[in-house]
Amino acid sequence: MKTLRNHVAQLAAVVLVMLGMMTAASTQAQAAPQRVTESRTICSITPVPAGWVITSSQNAFCPGSGVQYTIANTAGQTSLLACSFSPLPDGWVVTRSFNTASCAGSGVYYGIASVAGKTEIGACSLSPIPAGWVVTRSFSSIDCVGTGVAYALMNVAGKNYVDGVCSMSPIPAGWVVTRGYSSTNCLGTGVAYTIVQAGQGSIVVCSYSPVPDGWIISRSLNTSSCAGTGWAYEIRRA
Repeated sequence: MKTLRNHVAQLAAVVLVMLGMMTAASTQAQAAPQRVTESRTICSITPVPAGWVITSSQNAFCPGSGVQYTIANTAGQTSLLACSFSPLPDGWVVTRSFNTASCAGSGVYYGIASVAGKTEIGACSLSPIPAGWVVTRSFSSIDCVGTGVAYALMNVAGKNYVDGVCSMSPIPAGWVVTRGYSSTNCLGTGVAYTIVQAGQGSIVVCSYSPVPDGWIISRSLNTSSCAGTGWAYEIRRA
């Protein structure tokens, strides 16, 4: 009888220890933060989180749309494939576009890439152009379905003068156009610009140049250096 009582006591102790371990494990599991997965599926009516892109879309049981997206996080990535209707994070460009059966709704895939750490990159003409980047060449490309035109892009960071900027290019903040001329490197317009960073003194710019914040036009003058208009402005800080 004494032996039986000893066995029962030992068994009860083991059960209590196991229950304690299970409770502790459960508490730790509840306390540990959930890791955000790098890929997931959502219904197309759900907003795509910032920094994520749509990598495929397919018909599915999704109330309100009947379409499901697979999305991926761009954090830590340098290039991905994304459907043409996907949002693109800042600092990413479309490097190619092509037909696909993986994107229900458009049938077009984009190859996208981050410009982080780069000074030059090629992009399709339908691509967003990151702030501080300019188009230095435009040309025909079979790799850009939808437009058939690609751009060579350059980062102007660390520069104060760039020649050969195509006229369809955005002009970075604080930069001005000082010359415009014919160029075979700029398919679509045939015109290229010389651009410079506005300094402290007055400067003569083409009449189609942006005027930086805090600057005013002090006079206008005829010029042969600005293809397409023949007029230039002298600008200075207000």
